[in-house]
Amino acid sequence: MHQVDTIQEVDTVSYGKQQLDTNFELLVAMKRPDSGGKQGIPVRLVANHFLVEFDSSLPVFHYDIKISPSPSREISRLIKQNFVKENSVFSGSFPVFDGRRNLYSPIRFQSDRLDLLVNLPLPASSSTGCSNMTQRHKLFKVSIKLVSRLNGTDLIRCLASDEEHHVPLPQEYLHALDVVLREYPTENCIPINRSFYSRSMGEERSIGGGAVGLGGFFQSLRPTQQGLALNVNFSVASFHESISIIQYLQKRFNSLRDLSQRKTRTLMGEERKEVEKALRNIRIFVCHRDTDQRFRVFSLTSETTENLRFESKDGELLRVVDYFKHHYNHDIQFRNLPCLQISRTKPCYIPMELCIICEGQKYLSKLSDEQTRKILQLGCQKPRERMGIINGLMHGDVGPASGKYAKGFRLHVSQEMTKLNGRLLSPPRLRLGNNGRVRDIIPSNQDCQWNMIDSHVLEAVRINRWALVSFGGTPQQHSCIPRFIFQLAQRCEKLGITLNRMTIRRPQFEQIQALNNASRLETILRDVQEAASGNLQLVICVMEKKHKGYADLKRIAETKIGVISQCCLYPNLSRLSPQFLTNLALKINAKAGGSTVALFNSLPWQNPRLFADDEPAMFMGADVTHPHPLDDYSPSIAAVVGSMNWPFANKYISRMRSQRHRQEIILDLQEMVEELLDDFCQGIGQHPKRIIFFRDGVSETQFYKVLQEELKAIKSACQRFPDYNPSITFVVVQKRHHTRLFLDELNHKIANSHGNIPPGTVVDTVITHPREFDFFLCSHSGVRGTSRPTHYHVLWDESHFSSDELQELIHNLCYTFVRCTKPVSLVPPAYYAHLAAYRGRMYLERAVSVAMSSGPSRFSLSRPAPPLVTIPLPKPDDKVKKLMFYC
Repeated sequence: MHQVDTIQEVDTVSYGKQQLDTNFELLVAMKRPDSGGKQGIPVRLVANHFLVEFDSSLPVFHYDIKISPSPSREISRLIKQNFVKENSVFSGSFPVFDGRRNLYSPIRFQSDRLDLLVNLPLPASSSTGCSNMTQRHKLFKVSIKLVSRLNGTDLIRCLASDEEHHVPLPQEYLHALDVVLREYPTENCIPINRSFYSRSMGEERSIGGGAVGLGGFFQSLRPTQQGLALNVNFSVASFHESISIIQYLQKRFNSLRDLSQRKTRTLMGEERKEVEKALRNIRIFVCHRDTDQRFRVFSLTSETTENLRFESKDGELLRVVDYFKHHYNHDIQFRNLPCLQISRTKPCYIPMELCIICEGQKYLSKLSDEQTRKILQLGCQKPRERMGIINGLMHGDVGPASGKYAKGFRLHVSQEMTKLNGRLLSPPRLRLGNNGRVRDIIPSNQDCQWNMIDSHVLEAVRINRWALVSFGGTPQQHSCIPRFIFQLAQRCEKLGITLNRMTIRRPQFEQIQALNNASRLETILRDVQEAASGNLQLVICVMEKKHKGYADLKRIAETKIGVISQCCLYPNLSRLSPQFLTNLALKINAKAGGSTVALFNSLPWQNPRLFADDEPAMFMGADVTHPHPLDDYSPSIAAVVGSMNWPFANKYISRMRSQRHRQEIILDLQEMVEELLDDFCQGIGQHPKRIIFFRDGVSETQFYKVLQEELKAIKSACQRFPDYNPSITFVVVQKRHHTRLFLDELNHKIANSHGNIPPGTVVDTVITHPREFDFFLCSHSGVRGTSRPTHYHVLWDESHFSSDELQELIHNLCYTFVRCTKPVSLVPPAYYAHLAAYRGRMYLERAVSVAMSSGPSRFSLSRPAPPLVTIPLPKPDDKVKKLMFYC
């Protein structure tokens, strides 16, 4: 038996040698430069990785399976279960199926080609409206053909850390093992992507709006230094509540809360569109008769139930209300509501009051703030609690280690978490402003936070011309404004920041409705700008509550007026805590061109081998943000940021572009990098000798493509400048992973104040890649739930960082984030890129909504293709584009 780790939704990077261009080097996998880092205090940890043992000598037979007519994945699995149960040829083989085209068996079938017929009961409905809905059987033809015989020999070679030559991961074999371990939970739980949900892991909990939260687990096979390991984590997802459609509408829409008392209510205009959007594609069953049938909602009928008619088999035109009275003795109550249309191609109507939502359907709509808060609360467990849940899953009846299939393929999943040694890096000494009593500090408490008492920000700004605009609020709240201005100016003064205690004119009070009108917002901001003679430095906007007009305000201020803005809410003004005022002051200072803190020992002092005062380096971050899963129209937004000062490297300016819908590769990267290099040269006087590029938001399946295309774009940008060839390091940054680190029981005393691993915890052995240069770093102090370390994977490195050098560099940079006085979880360049991409999406919100509303008024029965032409992103005004307005 050999210990192994399997593939997840990712193909771990196994780049073959690829020619980028005649002028570029060959791309190969970036190997770990050493045996791992040595700096820091050793600390005993436990990780939620479970060792997987496999028998490499056992063959795995891979069959291609073709089903016609082509069914959904859910129906495909029912077909597989049917033919395995009904045909003796599969006896004792325990075949597993990925729901697509791949079937795996530990035993070779009697024949290498099998043709089967499967008669599966399926729901059906007649074309005459809702009448005579009957259950029928559908015949499927199943063709099974042997395509290959797999074994684990190559996987053993790949996992061997002493293998000199690059051995690619045997993806087919790993996929087979992954399917084996997923088969049993797939049959017994609700599968959603790589997670499984079941009531056996706790009862569902309401999160409001017709949605519930349900517990489950994530699992993924991963190749690691210890062998194959199964990464298992507790997860929570939102589902539609299984209630009647009428109850669902009452919970989902505030305007329909009293629907059950107002049975004559109808749906008009935008309300009708929103209801149709909410119900579209939801699966339902009916309650007026006994049936196992399930139906999918395609749309609402254009007519109300009262006026709706359909043609019977005899050609007679029947009213829907009469039909249900005659056939089921049911008087339709909600006659002014439309019916649900449950067929794509022919009339088939069911009154809403007779429909109940099927359980187990993922809630795909965007969650409200309150729903988000509740779902996060359900998934927010302290470290020891999460450990207990995961260990319980591993011993449970439907957990990752249960079921017959793993045994059939001679797989054994350990039920013990992985024990390993990590290291605890020391916090860096930080430089503060020269005019404060405290000019430097080493964060020394458990959470590595520091306060600004008796301290000044490193670089303070002077804001002489600014204004305040209020949106909404009560007269009592308005009365807080003078005190707010006084205390904010006072707090700024204590931090070394100059904020004039007199605004350019009296605070302006607008109704909250002004935020709904973009042209009105622009008029307000232009009037304020003119009052400052065109030299307005800042506008503070106080809002009654969170409002969608926030996006318009930011877009207009930054792209049309050319002024930075700071928004806050009236509820915070009633308290005016010192922490709130400090946070506000730090953000204003950063947006206006100042900086909060820097490393006391400059990067050239810390690492003279790689950095020098006269050889500047540039840190870059890049991210792509995509629209909501149900949004088939909006473009993706790419953002790139670059540091503009040296050796502090704590000021970043941004470039943003819109690009094709859900396009992950940054298409205009070369142009954006060129612009940032040009800005850097204008400020420093020379181009950077090194570029350290942090790329956020890339899954492992995309590693090779991103490296191949984006590294080429960066190099092409550099070649636009004569005789310029900097050393480039390309690092992928991942936060969306499921590895969690816990302190060993003997080390619990060093936990932070919330029981999490302390900031500075780094792991680069045992659970990391067998050969490639990656590590987990928890640079922040987790306050809620269990800390999630950030995963850094180096894909390219021409600077030849050692493990210690790169880990210390990233850890120290995490203390220089401009908005707070604590280390952050993500290296600042990647964090700023995320914020910039989010700001870019705000710029397009109104343009996208206008374009979508100008299309067809009714929802089509099939999801539309994304537009061929991308809506261009408005560019920030020259007055703000070199500032950190996005933070």
